[in-house]
Amino acid sequence: MRIGELAQQTGCQVETIRYYEREGILPKPQRGQNNYRLYGEPHQRRLQFVRRCRDLGFSLEEVRTLLDMINGGTQSCAEVEALGRSHLEAVREKIADLRKMEARLSELVSRCHGGRTPDCSFVEELFES
Repeated sequence: MRIGELAQQTGCQVETIRYYEREGILPKPQRGQNNYRLYGEPHQRRLQFVRRCRDLGFSLEEVRTLLDMINGGTQSCAEVEALGRSHLEAVREKIADLRKMEARLSELVSRCHGGRTPDCSFVEELFES
């Protein structure tokens, strides 16, 4: 299949596919006689794997690490799990930070009484915080 088909089947942008190729995340495809890139099912599966990892918030470096673990075949499932646990902890920390941010914003918004901008308690609080 050509790059457009791969993009359509995986929901990934063409430029993202090319970027993943340049970064070594996606192997370079063979070229047809017309010099078009030709992708196969392994490219599609790998790209779907990368997309799912990215959807879960894994960084490109973490995706690369996971792919290296898979490709080498020498790591144990426990090593993959450790990476997953580490990422899960980072996600939980972000959620906690977002909850604090939500509480603070909620407090600021509740102080706003629709007055004039120069007297807005929301704005004043931001200057003082």
